[in-house]
Amino acid sequence: MDVNAKINEDMVTAAKAKDKIRLSAIRMLKTALHNKEIDLMRPLNETETMQILSVLVKQRKDSIEQFAKGGRQDLVEKEEAELKILQEFMPAQMSDEDVEALIQKAMAEVGAVSIKDMGKVMKVLMPQITGKADGKAAGEKVKALLSQ
Repeated sequence: MDVNAKINEDMVTAAKAKDKIRLSAIRMLKTALHNKEIDLMRPLNETETMQILSVLVKQRKDSIEQFAKGGRQDLVEKEEAELKILQEFMPAQMSDEDVEALIQKAMAEVGAVSIKDMGKVMKVLMPQITGKADGKAAGEKVKALLSQ
């Protein structure tokens, strides 16, 4: 089942169950996807859908961090609930070993030898890990490997 069908199905289920938090999070996701479709003037493919989902997950994580610093536990709990719901639509996350193997492959592919080649490596790597692994952590790993 593709992500869009799952989103629609879960939205109906949440509405019937009167689960306000879940319904709100799914509507927010659906709106973000719809807005991107309007911008592109065509339906989204699976990769673009995963990119938007990844952005929303990252936003929730950043918000949780900021609200925690500000002492707003009520908002932290709300964001954590939304994050949990959004992560249900994400594909299974890759292991660190799998990500490292992809990084090594990407480095070999572009012939990366120094930190100056990080952009080239990330350009090859990101389409492969989008939605499946944390891009920030992968970037740190690439930087560490290229710095050696």
